[in-house]
Amino acid sequence: MYIPKHFLVEDRAQIFDFINNNGFGILFSTHNNCPYASHLPFFLDKDEEYLYSHFARPNEQWKDIQGQNAMVVFTGPHSYISSSWYETNQSVPTWNYVAVHVYGRIEIINEQNEIINSLERLVQKYEEPNSPYKLDKSNVMFIEGLSRGIVTFKMKIDKLEGKWKLSQNHSEDRQRRVIERLEKSENQDAREISKLMRNNKKS
Repeated sequence: MYIPKHFLVEDRAQIFDFINNNGFGILFSTHNNCPYASHLPFFLDKDEEYLYSHFARPNEQWKDIQGQNAMVVFTGPHSYISSSWYETNQSVPTWNYVAVHVYGRIEIINEQNEIINSLERLVQKYEEPNSPYKLDKSNVMFIEGLSRGIVTFKMKIDKLEGKWKLSQNHSEDRQRRVIERLEKSENQDAREISKLMRNNKKS
C-alpha cells in the first residue's frame, strides 16, 4: 500500500485494536492464476498473531490458497473532504480514510476441534455481550454437521501496514476547518473521521 510518511501508522497495538473493531475484511489471493477476493469476518489472536476465518466450501478460493502469501484488507470510516472548506480555492478535494493491510501465509485447518474452536471465538467476538446464543453442548451436533460445509483457515501475520489519512499534511487551521465541517455532517462515517482527526491532533 502506498503510504506517505504523514499517514503511516506502525504501532502494532493500535493496528490490532483497529482490526478488532473493523473485523469484516477482504481476503485477496490468486485462484486459477487470477486475482480473487472474498469478504469474510475475521477473529484476531493478538498473542499468537494469527487471523482466523472460514470459506463456504463451494467458494473455490480455498482450493489453491494453502501456503499462498495472501493479503487481508480491513477498512474503517472514510469521507470526502471538500476544498471549499479551506481558506483558499488554490486547493483540491481529497478523501480521508483509515485502512490496514495484513500479509501472511494461509494454513487450512482440518482438525475438527480447532475448527469448532475457531467458530466459537468468532461467535463470541460478534455476538452482543448479553446475547443468549452460544456454541455449547446444546447445539454441538448441529454445528459439527454444518462445519462440513465450510473450510476453516488461519493466516500467520508476517507484515502489517496501517494508513491513517486524516489531513496530517495540512495546516492546523485547515485541519480544524475540516473537523468542524465533518462534525456537522449527517453521515456517520464523516463524523467518525472527525473524531479520529481530533484524537490524532491530541496525540
